[in-house]
Amino acid sequence: MSINQFASQSGINSGTLSRVLNSQQPIAMNHLERITKGMQLPEDHFFSLYVDECFYHSPPTWRRLRPFILRSAALDRLDCIEQVVHHLLENLTYAPMLFEVAEGLFEQGQWQAAGLLYKNVSVSEKYQNSERLAVCQFRLFRIALGDDQTLNLQAALLFECYVDRLDEADQLDGLNHLINVYYSLHKWQKVDELSQEMLRLATLRYHLQQHSNRKQSNEKKPVKPLYRYILYSHLMRATVYEENRDYKSALQFVARYMDGSWVQEDDEDAKRTVAQYQEWGTANTMLYGLMSGQHEILPEYVEYIAPQKNEIFLALYNIIISANRYDWNVDHILERFAAYIPYRTNLTEFGEYNQQVMEDQYARFLIELAVYHLHNKRKKGISLILQSLESSARINNDSNVIKCVDLFEQHRHQTDEEEKEQYKLLIRKVQVLNEKKTYRTSSFV
Repeated sequence: MSINQFASQSGINSGTLSRVLNSQQPIAMNHLERITKGMQLPEDHFFSLYVDECFYHSPPTWRRLRPFILRSAALDRLDCIEQVVHHLLENLTYAPMLFEVAEGLFEQGQWQAAGLLYKNVSVSEKYQNSERLAVCQFRLFRIALGDDQTLNLQAALLFECYVDRLDEADQLDGLNHLINVYYSLHKWQKVDELSQEMLRLATLRYHLQQHSNRKQSNEKKPVKPLYRYILYSHLMRATVYEENRDYKSALQFVARYMDGSWVQEDDEDAKRTVAQYQEWGTANTMLYGLMSGQHEILPEYVEYIAPQKNEIFLALYNIIISANRYDWNVDHILERFAAYIPYRTNLTEFGEYNQQVMEDQYARFLIELAVYHLHNKRKKGISLILQSLESSARINNDSNVIKCVDLFEQHRHQTDEEEKEQYKLLIRKVQVLNEKKTYRTSSFV
């Protein structure tokens, strides 16, 4: 095929094509795409060669490399991104540019590619003590969060020392995510400490915002309105006292997040937020009475929760805990809300509940439900233990796994051969995960 024929087929000017083929002009990214398409090859066919082209056959230029990184990310060619970054960071002036690309990829949801860039930028800036380094660590923390609670804990520990280096707006968001991780791990002291810090920072910023005359249009804003961080910190502190069975102290914080009179904003979001916290406060006031053993509150609590479909699962979880604690019969409630027991994504006015928190609570709920049925001499409890064991193994929750094993062994005499075999397979799965965890932890240290 002649140059003119291929120029026509690829859509590249014949003069440009001739200069490229004679090494008189570097190959731009759009030229590479057109050449590949003209040859009817997969879009990333020449990507590995293009890395060499950019660094060994012509001087590297950001004008060519930026679109190449973006295209490599879109096509999941992380190997090419890694090679490019390795070459570029020999010159640290490229670190800010790579960070900017990483931020764009993060916003677009291309977290794997973004994570690769953040890691490399972090390494290049590890002695700089910069805000950019802290932001990289924050993004890497977000990217690392998943079902595995051991990995979530490692990610939280790595990130926590960088929180105070972030811009105040990012600090609030970072604290919010850390609180959710430690909540799912039942690290209540950490939840309390971080909630207090979030309250301090959000309150200070809110007062400055309300009393400052200067324009703040250029000032970075947190992901959520400031009043949400303040209310959420009170909610979390109430939860800490609830978990410690100090319901009197918990109610003091309920009163704080139910009081939205100080919120200056009067838009729809603010009104919905204040209303939602008041609903939670009303429900939790009844709940704390219930958890203290006041059985007479149960019918009122159930009727209050019934219309709030997104809150029913959490209400059932707390009802079962109370039933096990005080030996109540709640069969009629379980039957009424049977459709809400299987795991599902729960929504609030503010979006989905935190995934790590919900998956942990679901595994714990299954344990409590198993205890309830076994106490009432129902074999159904065995299958619930196995379901919880499977869920707990998947999220790598050791404390739940131990509870499941203890329960199963206590009631082994009630199990059939199929259940014993399923238990054996799940225990093997737990062992495999623990071996991997031991390896990961030793690597981490």
